[in-house]
Parts: sequence; structure tokens; C-alpha cells
Amino acid sequence: MKVRTHRLILLGPIVLSLATYLLPSLAHAHVGVGDTVGFARGIGHPLGGVDHILAMVAVGLWAAQCGGRALWFIPATFVLVMGLGGFVGAMDIAVPFVEQGIVLSVLVLGVLVAAVVRLPLYAGALIVGLFAVFHGHAHGAEMPANALGLAYGVGFVLATAILHALGIGAALVTRRFGQSGLVRVTGGAIAMSGVYLWLAA
Repeated sequence: MKVRTHRLILLGPIVLSLATYLLPSLAHAHVGVGDTVGFARGIGHPLGGVDHILAMVAVGLWAAQCGGRALWFIPATFVLVMGLGGFVGAMDIAVPFVEQGIVLSVLVLGVLVAAVVRLPLYAGALIVGLFAVFHGHAHGAEMPANALGLAYGVGFVLATAILHALGIGAALVTRRFGQSGLVRVTGGAIAMSGVYLWLAA
């Protein structure tokens, strides 16, 4: 029963990966979530697309695999740089290849998790920081005109941090019960989703 429970922990990202194949219209995070404004809209925006969810969970999974200072430094770097990217997007400053960068993040982060790649701390931070620019810019650029900027920013940063935490928690729990291989399987599913999103773009 315990092993079955721990397998269920990673079922969510795998189901979301499958959703990218079955429901491609839901695959991108850059869609509206209703008439809410400010904080609620900010929280809802990252959760509106599978691409962002998978990439954020993968950041958490990879950080936990790397361990040590990377456990907090990798997600913190992503959140910080994403916030800066969001500000750039809200200021209507163009950044090239945003959509391609987001899709590539799903693929690359999935591969890093599936292959259990361990890089020097700052090299890993550089990779996630680069992808964070694209994710943040997309969120900021699509901030509704009626949203309160700071509250909206806090919302999408908080939602991202929660997704990171879910990835970290899932990886740590499965490791505790000797099921770390499930994290690699999840990474593989995320990477395959990235391939599909790239080909479908």
C-alpha cells in the first residue's frame, strides 16, 4: 500500500503530460482564466497551461535530485528571474522566442530529471534562470489591463513556488521509500511532452 501511495504522488505530472497529447489547446500557459483581477488572476495564469505546470514541477524534481544547496537555490533562482522577466513583459519590452523557450524548457528540464543530470550549482542556476525569463515574460506580457500589477506578480510567483515545492516534495518522498526511479519516469514523460509541444507548435 505504501509503495502504491508513493507512485500516486507522481501520477499528476504524468497525467498532465498525457494531457498535452490529448488536449493540445490546454498545453500552453498563456490563456485567460476568467474575470478575476490582481492576485487571483496572477495565481490562475500559471495554472492555466500544462507547459508551465510541467516545467515548474520538473524544476522541483531536478532540484531535489541534485540535493545540497541546489535544493533551494535552483527553485529560488527560477522564481527570482521569473519575477524579473514578468516585469520586463509587463513593460511591453520584447523578448525573442518566448514560446519556443517555454516549450524547450519542458523538454530540457524533463531530460535533466530523466537522466538525473548533476551540474555545478551555478551552471544549473544559469539553465533554469534562462528558462525563467521566458516563463516570466509570458506571464507579465499577458497581464490583463485591469489587473493590479504587484498583486498579479505576487500571484504568479506564488503559484510557481508552490509547483516547485510539489516537485521537491514528490522527489523527496519517493526517495525516502526507495522509489526514486519513478522520478526519472516522470522526467521522461515531461520530456516527451516537450517533444510533442515542439512538433505541434
